[in-house]
Amino acid sequence: MFDETAPKYDLMNDVLSLGQDRLWRRGVVRAVAARPGERVLDLAAGTGASSAPFARAGAAVYPTDLSMGMLRAGRRRRPELAFVRGDATRLPYGDDVFDAATISFGLRNVEDTAGALRELRRVTRRGGRLVVCEFSRPTRSLLRRAYQDVYLRHVMPLMSAVSANPESYDYLAETILAWHDQAHLAELMERSGWGRVEWRDLTGGIVALHRGRAI
Repeated sequence: MFDETAPKYDLMNDVLSLGQDRLWRRGVVRAVAARPGERVLDLAAGTGASSAPFARAGAAVYPTDLSMGMLRAGRRRRPELAFVRGDATRLPYGDDVFDAATISFGLRNVEDTAGALRELRRVTRRGGRLVVCEFSRPTRSLLRRAYQDVYLRHVMPLMSAVSANPESYDYLAETILAWHDQAHLAELMERSGWGRVEWRDLTGGIVALHRGRAI
């Protein structure tokens, strides 16, 4: 499914988020705060749009994704990045390798969420940083109803009709509606070896930015 969406993946993200995707990803870059010489794991990196800012900051970034279609598109568009194929629950890296790890809009697609969080902890050094950017639960009831009942169920299917694989965006809406709220995800992170967990709501809680430290 993700292989088929790869050619227009970045464009569709921009369209379906009404341009908010760029703001959310800038928030991730600030939260990770990559420094020169650090090793950063960008999991579910897709075509590498999320990885490029870390490379520009001087970090050694490892864009990692399970989808070969995404990796092929990423290698064509950003040949300077070293893309790696990897499963979120069985990462192809040793223990305590990374100074920081991040995953944006990919954790809810992993069947074993806690397993992925534990695996991210395994490959991150003690004291290292984790940033999770994911769709979440709007905090105000009016926005929640407008977003869940109107946008996800009616508007998104119409907009996604221009995609090569509209069914994948039906799946997107389903996974957003079924996903954990902010507090539950924070609890999962804490149970998976991450401390000092906190989150910040973006766009009224449509997206939440969770942060933690490896303990």
